[in-house]
Amino acid sequence: MNRRTAAAGLSITTLLALTACGGNSSADASSSQQVTLTVGDQAKTLQTMVAASDALKGAKYKVKWAEFEGAAPLYQAVQAGAADTGYSADLPALQALSGGVKVKNVAALKNDGRHVGLVVRKDSGIQSVKDLKGRRVVVSSAKGSVSEYLLANVLKQNGLDYKDVKVQYLLPTDAQAAFASGKVKVWATFGVYQAVGLKQGGRLLVDGGDGRVSGIGFVNASEKALADPSKKAALADFLKRLGTALKWTSTHREAYAEAIQTRNGADPAVAKTLASAGYSEVLPITGDVNATVQGVADLMHGIGVLDPNVDVAKSADPSLLD
Repeated sequence: MNRRTAAAGLSITTLLALTACGGNSSADASSSQQVTLTVGDQAKTLQTMVAASDALKGAKYKVKWAEFEGAAPLYQAVQAGAADTGYSADLPALQALSGGVKVKNVAALKNDGRHVGLVVRKDSGIQSVKDLKGRRVVVSSAKGSVSEYLLANVLKQNGLDYKDVKVQYLLPTDAQAAFASGKVKVWATFGVYQAVGLKQGGRLLVDGGDGRVSGIGFVNASEKALADPSKKAALADFLKRLGTALKWTSTHREAYAEAIQTRNGADPAVAKTLASAGYSEVLPITGDVNATVQGVADLMHGIGVLDPNVDVAKSADPSLLD
């Protein structure tokens, strides 16, 4: 994402077309004055859990889904006004803020970090992180992704410099095709793409568990949406319903896996993996959350990936979960 303008590279026409692909979901739509909240999603993740848990039942506003392949195009859409809100892991949110996207983090998400990983081809000859020295590593989906933070952090933990590897950025679907064909040997990726990569001849070198990534994500909203009292109220309600949906996925893993399989076209093994590795709860943004993510920001700023750096605490609006 360009530092000066996060909307560069995608025209508003393209963004609106992408948004339209997400489809619509609403509850009890009856009034022409009803508020519409356009929610940015990635790989149908939020849509699937909300639909499966029926978390939007009884909502007094309409939700329109805006579907994107990764966090970078999602935040470009928010910057261009094509989405009111979105979510991502911590580093993509930081990258968006660093790039000038007018958003505020309004809630935190938490998982165990295992949804992020470095996947290597079984024929790569790579047995440890130290074997990455001098190798090309494909990072999805763009500069400043959570998978890039995992790469930077484990290199540091193993006594290597970030410049010891050759980083190439590819969107997940392009990287997946290259990895499956053997053209890419090392892939830093996340979520469904990680699960598919492992199924297509990959081996997990290391994941984000045990604190290798923070496990923190953010739901954020555009400053324009937050300035609209009706949209802000709808977003506050949506956050509570999202929390309900996440709790449902934690207690109904089998049903959630079936929903992923049905709605996303994932095979049963991939769906089961995804159902057990997602965010588990929606949390208020606290001082501890901000301090943890500030550590992520400082590390990535130090290696030149996040420039300018971000003051995490000043980038939050915690009032929606008061």
